[in-house]
Amino acid sequence: MTVESSETTTQGLILTEAAAAKVKSLLEQQGEESLQLRVAVQPGGCSGLRYQLFFDDRSMDGDVVTDFGGVGVVTDRMSAPYLMGASIDFVDTIEKQGFTIDNPNATGSCACGDSFN
Repeated sequence: MTVESSETTTQGLILTEAAAAKVKSLLEQQGEESLQLRVAVQPGGCSGLRYQLFFDDRSMDGDVVTDFGGVGVVTDRMSAPYLMGASIDFVDTIEKQGFTIDNPNATGSCACGDSFN
C-alpha cells in the first residue's frame, strides 16, 4: 500500500521535511536511492520498547509504505499501531544532531531517549 503524503497527516508516521531531506542526502551519498527508511518498534531498552531506523530494500507482508518528498518510509504491521501519529524530525544544533521521534503514543520514556512505553 503506497500513500502519497505531506508533512501534515493525521494518521500513520510523519517524516518532516528536514528528516526527509537528510534521509535523501544519506541515500544519495551511499548511491542507494532505491532503499527505503524502515521504522520499527522492537522489545528492549529500559522502558520496554525501542525504535529502530534503518535503510531496507525488503518488502514484508503487511508493510505500510508512505512517500515523503521522494523518500519511502516503511513500517511493518506490528509496529504501525505504536507509531500512529508519531513524527520523525532531524535536528542539527550545537547540543544535538540526529533523528528525533515525537510519539504521542508513548506514555513514558527513559533518560537516554532510546526507549519508550
